[in-house]
Amino acid sequence: MSYKQLIEGQRYQIEAYLREGFSYREIAKRLSVSHSTISREVNRNRIRDNHYLPEVAQAKALKRRSQAAKFRISELTITFVEFGLNEKWSPEQIAGVGKIIGHHVSHEWIYRYVQRDRLRGGRLYKQLRQSHRRYRKGDRAKRIIIPNRVGIEHRPAIVNKKKRFGDWEADTVLGMQGTGAIVSLVERKSKLYLIRKVPAKSAADVARAMVGMLWKYRGHVRTITADNGSEFCDHELVAEKLKTNIYFANPYSSWERGLNENFNGLLRQYIRKDTDLRTVTDKQISEIERALNARPRKCLGFRQPVAVFDELRRAA
Repeated sequence: MSYKQLIEGQRYQIEAYLREGFSYREIAKRLSVSHSTISREVNRNRIRDNHYLPEVAQAKALKRRSQAAKFRISELTITFVEFGLNEKWSPEQIAGVGKIIGHHVSHEWIYRYVQRDRLRGGRLYKQLRQSHRRYRKGDRAKRIIIPNRVGIEHRPAIVNKKKRFGDWEADTVLGMQGTGAIVSLVERKSKLYLIRKVPAKSAADVARAMVGMLWKYRGHVRTITADNGSEFCDHELVAEKLKTNIYFANPYSSWERGLNENFNGLLRQYIRKDTDLRTVTDKQISEIERALNARPRKCLGFRQPVAVFDELRRAA
């Protein structure tokens, strides 16, 4: 027989049966509950001299119930959690925003909720980031000579602090071989992330995309830091058009553009490795960009990059 919570009337019945000398099993049978329910009820609510008083037991039960309600997650909060997951926010991001808007829930609870959902056959776990692996481009043995390359060691020291508005990182993300690439740019202070699909990972296509992506923000492009791929060989054209300086990270040192690497990992939640990019539309790219810039970021106090960028842009 399964465990059931007792009601007030049953507690008075328990007292009466105990006075008559009935065993816990006999009482349980008469009340159609588990004998462990009776044992737990009596042991939990005994008072001095081992007496069981139903009014005291009922008062204690109501107090326990009210205290438990303080920690119960409301349906509205669960709806908010599922909204965040469907937007591909991390549990930590959901918990951070929830604290701000009054839906208090821990990221540990969200992970447990997702796990319970998965055990029931749900698919919320599909919204979580599955891997932290980075997409490695090219052959390490192949060295690309970038004309007039300026190394990151010459970049102004202030860029390292991520406190100045207008410093960007650049990279490319590949799809299935021969189906194109995605150019990605991220502003280091606001964490705004821009992406655009190009038909090929050629220097001309990438340079054209970078200028197009940053043109309306050209007054807020102080520096760009890129990796050493051949797709950035036309960097001087980009620098001239945007009136900026472009620097190159050290070879095989992705952490020097760590912010961009992180966002490219998030992009893989939407566009998996080896995706045929010819099947991905420009509208889908725009929707992914919007979603990523609407994600609350812990480093921004759980604000959205798009809101922070607009605020900094107006203040500049």
